[in-house]
Amino acid sequence: MAERVQKILARWGIASRRGAEKLILAGRVTLNGKPVQLGDQADPEGDRLCVDGKPLKATERPRHYYYLIHKPKGVVSTCADPKGRSTVLDLLPPPLRQGKGIHPIGRLDAQSTGALLLTNDGNFTLALTHPRYHIPKTYRVWLKGKVPEHVLDQWRQGVMLGDRRTLPTQIHLKTITQDKTCIDIMLTEGRNRQIRRVAEQLGFPVVKLHRLAIGNLHLGDLQRGQARPLTKAEIKQLRSQYNSNFPFHSSAPVREYQA
Repeated sequence: MAERVQKILARWGIASRRGAEKLILAGRVTLNGKPVQLGDQADPEGDRLCVDGKPLKATERPRHYYYLIHKPKGVVSTCADPKGRSTVLDLLPPPLRQGKGIHPIGRLDAQSTGALLLTNDGNFTLALTHPRYHIPKTYRVWLKGKVPEHVLDQWRQGVMLGDRRTLPTQIHLKTITQDKTCIDIMLTEGRNRQIRRVAEQLGFPVVKLHRLAIGNLHLGDLQRGQARPLTKAEIKQLRSQYNSNFPFHSSAPVREYQA
Protein backbone atom coordinates (compact mmCIF):
# COMPACT_ATOMS: atom_id res chain seq x y z
CA MET A 1 0.00 0.00 0.00
CA ALA A 2 1.42 3.37 -1.04
CA GLU A 3 1.83 6.14 1.52
CA ARG A 4 3.86 9.30 1.86
CA VAL A 5 7.58 8.71 2.08
CA GLN A 6 8.03 10.79 5.24
CA LYS A 7 5.42 8.63 6.97
CA ILE A 8 7.28 5.47 5.95
CA LEU A 9 10.57 6.85 7.25
CA ALA A 10 8.90 7.73 10.53
CA ARG A 11 7.42 4.22 10.91
CA TRP A 12 10.83 2.73 10.21
CA GLY A 13 12.34 4.84 12.96
CA ILE A 14 14.65 6.67 10.57
CA ALA A 15 13.46 10.05 11.85
CA SER A 16 10.40 11.89 13.04
CA ARG A 17 8.13 13.10 10.25
CA ARG A 18 9.64 16.55 10.43
CA GLY A 19 13.10 15.01 10.46
CA ALA A 20 12.16 12.88 7.45
CA GLU A 21 11.07 16.00 5.58
CA LYS A 22 14.50 17.50 6.23
CA LEU A 23 16.17 14.35 4.87
CA ILE A 24 14.03 14.59 1.74
CA LEU A 25 14.77 18.29 1.25
CA ALA A 26 18.48 17.56 1.66
CA GLY A 27 18.30 15.06 -1.22
CA ARG A 28 19.26 12.11 0.96
CA VAL A 29 16.21 9.99 0.10
CA THR A 30 15.66 8.26 -3.25
CA LEU A 31 12.72 6.30 -4.66
CA ASN A 32 13.54 3.80 -7.39
CA GLY A 33 16.77 5.68 -8.06
CA LYS A 34 15.30 9.18 -8.19
CA PRO A 35 15.39 11.89 -5.50
CA VAL A 36 12.20 12.01 -3.47
CA GLN A 37 10.11 15.18 -3.41
CA LEU A 38 7.87 16.16 -0.52
CA GLY A 39 4.48 14.55 -1.06
CA ASP A 40 5.82 11.58 -3.04
CA GLN A 41 4.31 8.22 -2.13
CA ALA A 42 5.89 4.78 -2.07
CA ASP A 43 5.02 1.17 -1.33
CA PRO A 44 7.69 -0.43 0.88
CA GLU A 45 6.66 -3.85 -0.43
CA GLY A 46 7.41 -3.04 -4.07
CA ASP A 47 9.41 0.18 -4.37
CA ARG A 48 13.11 0.65 -3.71
CA LEU A 49 13.38 3.36 -1.09
CA CYS A 50 16.85 4.39 0.06
CA VAL A 51 18.28 6.77 2.64
CA ASP A 52 21.88 7.79 2.04
CA GLY A 53 22.05 4.97 -0.49
CA LYS A 54 20.96 2.29 1.97
CA PRO A 55 17.71 0.54 1.01
CA LEU A 56 14.79 0.15 3.40
CA LYS A 57 13.51 -3.41 3.30
CA ALA A 58 10.02 -4.34 4.44
CA THR A 59 11.45 -7.45 6.09
CA GLU A 60 13.94 -5.40 8.11
CA ARG A 61 11.59 -2.97 9.78
CA PRO A 62 13.37 -2.07 13.03
CA ARG A 63 12.08 -2.75 16.49
CA HIS A 64 10.62 0.29 18.21
CA TYR A 65 11.92 1.40 21.59
CA TYR A 66 10.10 3.60 24.10
CA TYR A 67 11.98 4.89 27.15
CA LEU A 68 11.27 7.25 30.02
CA ILE A 69 14.27 9.02 31.52
CA HIS A 70 14.75 11.24 34.56
CA LYS A 71 16.94 13.94 33.06
CA PRO A 72 19.49 15.51 35.39
CA LYS A 73 20.65 19.11 35.20
CA GLY A 74 23.43 19.70 32.66
CA VAL A 75 22.41 16.91 30.28
CA VAL A 76 21.29 18.21 26.87
CA SER A 77 18.18 16.96 25.06
CA THR A 78 19.89 16.13 21.77
CA CYS A 79 21.40 13.05 20.16
CA ALA A 80 24.86 14.62 19.89
CA ASP A 81 26.49 17.75 21.25
CA PRO A 82 29.32 19.64 19.51
CA LYS A 83 30.50 20.93 22.89
CA GLY A 84 30.98 17.40 24.18
CA ARG A 85 28.33 17.63 26.88
CA SER A 86 26.43 14.55 28.03
CA THR A 87 23.24 13.93 26.06
CA VAL A 88 20.04 12.13 26.96
CA LEU A 89 21.18 9.16 24.86
CA ASP A 90 24.00 8.63 27.37
CA LEU A 91 21.34 7.68 29.93
CA LEU A 92 20.17 4.70 27.86
CA PRO A 93 21.64 1.18 28.00
CA PRO A 94 24.86 1.18 25.89
CA PRO A 95 23.45 -0.98 23.03
CA LEU A 96 20.74 1.64 22.40
CA ARG A 97 22.92 4.74 22.29
CA GLN A 98 23.85 4.47 18.62
CA GLY A 99 22.43 3.02 15.43
CA LYS A 100 18.84 2.62 16.62
CA GLY A 101 17.46 5.98 15.54
CA ILE A 102 16.40 6.79 19.10
CA HIS A 103 15.75 10.47 19.76
CA PRO A 104 14.13 12.61 22.46
CA ILE A 105 10.44 13.49 22.12
CA GLY A 106 10.59 17.23 22.58
CA ARG A 107 13.17 18.65 24.93
CA LEU A 108 14.06 20.00 28.32
CA ASP A 109 16.70 22.73 28.41
CA ALA A 110 20.04 21.85 29.96
CA GLN A 111 19.23 23.51 33.29
CA SER A 112 15.87 21.75 33.69
CA THR A 113 15.26 18.28 35.11
CA GLY A 114 12.61 15.58 35.04
CA ALA A 115 10.56 13.41 32.74
CA LEU A 116 11.57 13.01 29.09
CA LEU A 117 10.58 10.33 26.60
CA LEU A 118 12.87 8.80 23.98
CA THR A 119 11.88 6.60 21.06
CA ASN A 120 12.68 5.63 17.49
CA ASP A 121 8.98 5.57 16.55
CA GLY A 122 8.54 8.68 14.42
CA ASN A 123 4.75 8.52 14.42
CA PHE A 124 4.73 8.33 18.22
CA THR A 125 7.00 11.38 18.32
CA LEU A 126 4.69 13.30 16.01
CA ALA A 127 1.60 12.48 18.06
CA LEU A 128 3.19 13.59 21.32
CA THR A 129 4.66 16.83 19.97
CA HIS A 130 2.18 18.11 17.38
CA PRO A 131 0.08 21.01 18.74
CA ARG A 132 -3.18 19.48 17.51
CA TYR A 133 -2.95 16.62 20.02
CA HIS A 134 -2.60 18.82 23.13
CA ILE A 135 -0.65 16.28 25.20
CA PRO A 136 -0.23 18.05 28.56
CA LYS A 137 3.04 18.27 30.45
CA THR A 138 3.13 19.06 34.15
CA TYR A 139 5.98 20.99 35.74
CA ARG A 140 6.99 21.99 39.24
CA VAL A 141 8.53 25.43 39.13
CA TRP A 142 10.30 27.49 41.77
CA LEU A 143 10.10 31.23 41.11
CA LYS A 144 12.21 33.97 42.65
CA GLY A 145 10.20 36.16 44.98
CA LYS A 146 6.73 36.15 46.47
CA VAL A 147 4.36 35.95 43.50
CA PRO A 148 0.99 37.70 44.04
CA GLU A 149 -2.18 35.79 43.17
CA HIS A 150 -3.16 38.34 40.52
CA VAL A 151 0.09 37.61 38.67
CA LEU A 152 -0.65 33.88 38.73
CA ASP A 153 -4.15 34.66 37.42
CA GLN A 154 -2.64 36.66 34.59
CA TRP A 155 -0.43 33.69 33.72
CA ARG A 156 -3.41 31.31 33.90
CA GLN A 157 -5.38 33.41 31.43
CA GLY A 158 -2.52 33.70 28.94
CA VAL A 159 0.06 36.41 28.28
CA MET A 160 1.55 37.87 25.13
CA LEU A 161 4.80 36.08 24.37
CA GLY A 162 6.45 37.29 21.21
CA ASP A 163 3.75 37.85 18.61
CA ARG A 164 1.00 35.69 20.11
CA ARG A 165 -0.70 34.91 23.38
CA THR A 166 0.02 31.77 25.35
CA LEU A 167 -2.84 29.34 25.80
CA PRO A 168 -4.74 29.39 29.11
CA THR A 169 -3.07 27.07 31.58
CA GLN A 170 -3.70 25.48 34.96
CA ILE A 171 -1.51 26.66 37.84
CA HIS A 172 -1.63 25.40 41.41
CA LEU A 173 0.19 27.29 44.14
CA LYS A 174 2.14 24.81 46.29
CA THR A 175 4.20 26.90 48.73
CA ILE A 176 5.14 30.54 49.10
CA THR A 177 7.74 32.37 51.20
CA GLN A 178 9.20 35.85 51.11
CA ASP A 179 11.93 34.85 48.65
CA LYS A 180 10.50 31.89 46.70
CA THR A 181 7.21 30.66 45.25
CA CYS A 182 6.57 27.05 44.20
CA ILE A 183 3.85 26.26 41.66
CA ASP A 184 2.68 23.33 39.57
CA ILE A 185 1.81 24.28 36.01
CA MET A 186 0.31 22.23 33.18
CA LEU A 187 1.08 23.18 29.58
CA THR A 188 -0.59 21.87 26.43
CA GLU A 189 1.70 23.79 24.09
CA GLY A 190 5.45 23.55 23.71
CA ARG A 191 6.88 26.94 22.78
CA ASN A 192 10.62 27.35 23.25
CA ARG A 193 11.53 27.91 26.93
CA GLN A 194 7.95 29.06 27.47
CA ILE A 195 7.81 28.82 31.27
CA ARG A 196 11.14 30.57 31.76
CA ARG A 197 10.27 33.34 29.30
CA VAL A 198 6.82 34.02 30.78
CA ALA A 199 8.17 33.99 34.33
CA GLU A 200 10.91 36.44 33.39
CA GLN A 201 8.41 38.66 31.62
CA LEU A 202 6.16 38.72 34.69
CA GLY A 203 9.09 39.72 36.88
CA PHE A 204 9.56 36.46 38.81
CA PRO A 205 12.35 34.47 37.10
CA VAL A 206 12.63 30.70 37.36
CA VAL A 207 14.98 29.40 40.03
CA LYS A 208 14.39 25.73 39.24
CA LEU A 209 12.21 23.82 36.77
CA HIS A 210 11.32 20.13 37.01
CA ARG A 211 8.95 18.19 34.73
CA LEU A 212 6.73 15.90 36.78
CA ALA A 213 4.68 14.19 34.09
CA ILE A 214 3.94 13.77 30.39
CA GLY A 215 0.24 13.16 29.98
CA ASN A 216 -0.61 10.73 32.78
CA LEU A 217 2.90 9.23 32.78
CA HIS A 218 4.76 10.22 35.96
CA LEU A 219 8.37 9.65 36.99
CA GLY A 220 7.34 7.66 40.04
CA ASP A 221 10.39 6.14 41.72
CA LEU A 222 12.68 6.60 38.70
CA GLN A 223 15.85 8.16 40.08
CA ARG A 224 17.78 11.06 38.61
CA GLY A 225 19.90 9.90 35.64
CA GLN A 226 18.02 6.62 35.25
CA ALA A 227 16.03 5.29 32.29
CA ARG A 228 13.44 2.57 31.96
CA PRO A 229 11.41 1.11 29.08
CA LEU A 230 7.72 1.92 28.96
CA THR A 231 5.34 -0.95 29.52
CA LYS A 232 2.88 -1.91 26.80
CA ALA A 233 0.11 -0.53 28.98
CA GLU A 234 1.88 2.83 29.29
CA ILE A 235 2.43 3.06 25.53
CA LYS A 236 -1.22 2.23 24.95
CA GLN A 237 -2.30 4.80 27.53
CA LEU A 238 -0.22 7.57 25.96
CA ARG A 239 -1.68 6.75 22.57
CA SER A 240 -5.18 6.85 24.03
CA GLN A 241 -4.54 10.36 25.33
CA TYR A 242 -4.26 11.95 21.91
CA ASN A 243 -6.90 14.67 21.70
CA SER A 244 -8.08 13.96 25.27
CA ASN A 245 -8.71 16.38 28.09
CA PHE A 246 -6.92 15.67 31.34
CA PRO A 247 -7.65 16.39 35.00
CA PHE A 248 -4.82 18.35 36.58
CA HIS A 249 -3.26 16.25 39.33
CA SER A 250 -1.03 18.20 41.70
CA SER A 251 -0.52 15.74 44.53
CA ALA A 252 3.25 15.26 44.25
CA PRO A 253 4.98 16.32 47.48
CA VAL A 254 6.95 19.55 47.38
CA ARG A 255 10.67 18.97 47.67
CA GLU A 256 13.78 20.52 46.20
CA TYR A 257 14.71 18.42 43.15
CA GLN A 258 18.48 18.40 43.05
CA ALA A 259 20.52 18.61 39.86
